[in-house]
Amino acid sequence: MTEQLTRPGLHVGDEFDGIVARLEALDPLLRAEADAVEAAGRLTPRVVEALEDARAFDIGMPAELGGPEFTPRQVIRSVETLSRADASTGWVVMALQMIAGTTVAYLGADTVADMLDGSHRMLAAGQGTRPGRARQAPGGYRVSGAWQFASGLLHCTHVHTAAIVEETGEALVFTLPREQATLVENWDVMGLRGTGSIDYTLDDVFVPAERTYVATTTEPLVGGAVYRCGLANMAGICHAGWALGVGRRLLDEMSALAVAKSGTYRAGVDTSEFHAAYARAEATLRAARAWTMEVWADNEATLATGSALTTDQETLTRLALASTTEAALEVGQTVYRWAGTAALRSGPLNRVFRDLHGGTQHVTSSPAVVQGAGKRLAGLAPDARWVFLELVE
Repeated sequence: MTEQLTRPGLHVGDEFDGIVARLEALDPLLRAEADAVEAAGRLTPRVVEALEDARAFDIGMPAELGGPEFTPRQVIRSVETLSRADASTGWVVMALQMIAGTTVAYLGADTVADMLDGSHRMLAAGQGTRPGRARQAPGGYRVSGAWQFASGLLHCTHVHTAAIVEETGEALVFTLPREQATLVENWDVMGLRGTGSIDYTLDDVFVPAERTYVATTTEPLVGGAVYRCGLANMAGICHAGWALGVGRRLLDEMSALAVAKSGTYRAGVDTSEFHAAYARAEATLRAARAWTMEVWADNEATLATGSALTTDQETLTRLALASTTEAALEVGQTVYRWAGTAALRSGPLNRVFRDLHGGTQHVTSSPAVVQGAGKRLAGLAPDARWVFLELVE
């Protein structure tokens, strides 16, 4: 049996200031490598090495195993910093650090050590929103299926994937060596090209029972209260940071363009209409960031007591993410309009605009999530609870 190494309270990462400073220092490198990342469809070796040196992939790891174990707001700030430099890099890091940390937390230290077999680190990626199928077998399960959008899988040692057990109907998350999956390198998309969010398949692959956990669990075997958020909320933390970082980068690009164009013939950026539009975009993004941080400050206060989030807190968490994503999209539309033909040509603004639109398609910000939040907030689902991204009555 895996030894339980949990703590009731919320761990505040005391390494945050040092790590986030190193992440901020990576900004010039990540901007310089962004075109190469996009062309390769994955992070370049220089970027991976720099991220490893800065401990970017470790921020979600439990403190019991030497990890920083950041709070939600510390994660948001970290992902925001990287995504402002390069949206694809921020996306890959947010996925890998979260999955690595939650895998350790929900499987337990002994099981993960067994899986690593002497290797110094596990990085996992995969998909859980469209589960495959699993059949019970002696000592475990046999898993089959086809999954999409495995962001960062090309940089991983393991696959983390969800499947429904045929005999019980239970949704489990399975962790297995990447070599047991068939990777389908078909990532040909408009935005977030550098994330390598490829497809993969499993064909009757055996996974031991101890390398599985219930997909909706909020009970970690290792780590503090942050892991009581569950996978859906942990993903929401990361996506909020990503949207804020990309929105800020778009405003940065528009500001630089405005300064360059100001004073030229018939420059739109010298009009009062542009000034007001930029001010509204700035206010929109800042308001979204402030509310996101307010929601997670309240959540952290609850987690610090050892309690789980309430349904109302989970509702606001999901709505804040959807609203923040929408705010970034609104900023993007404003920037695209006022950038003129500069937005059409190859370059940072064009790439970030495409990346933004790739990220806004994620299921965590889907209309169904907003509809569920509205139903709960309107008092029309008083007995409902959130099961992953669905409000269940």
